[in-house]
Amino acid sequence: MDNQVLKAIRERRSIRKYRQEQIKDEELLAVLEAGTWAPSGMGYQNSYICAVQDEETCRVIRNLNARIWGRDIDPYYGAPTIVIVFSKSDWYNNVKDASLVLGNMMLAAHSIGLGSCWINRCEEVFSTEESKALLGKLKVPEGYSAFGSIALGYPAAPPRDPKPRKEDYYRVIKQD
Repeated sequence: MDNQVLKAIRERRSIRKYRQEQIKDEELLAVLEAGTWAPSGMGYQNSYICAVQDEETCRVIRNLNARIWGRDIDPYYGAPTIVIVFSKSDWYNNVKDASLVLGNMMLAAHSIGLGSCWINRCEEVFSTEESKALLGKLKVPEGYSAFGSIALGYPAAPPRDPKPRKEDYYRVIKQD
């Protein structure tokens, strides 16, 4: 069986090199809207999505992430847009909800020709003293924590070929 969604799922790859050209507003809005359509626990939509394109704010986020990672590189691989997903800190489904939002956005990005890559350490970045001013600048609602982020932009190089799918990845159990 084949369709556009299944094809996008098979073809999407993490992109780790981006052109410096900023993405178009309509592309960004399409990706962000896709995030809003992700499933959420009890339909509460407790996530908050923040796209950062301001160079100075991106630089601060990159530097905090690199410091936490312990490396002197850009953890966002030069992507001109950083998207961060926050969720209610006390919501039992916060990690799952935020992950689904990020997954939807990465698939949407691929489907319109953008590249994306999930970037780790977001929780740690937004738990630092330095990030408190950022939270205000990003207008993050009170009681929300960061659970994930993605690099977003135009790929500067083609993605690597996918690894073969492992055998026994899934099983189907049917009634005899």
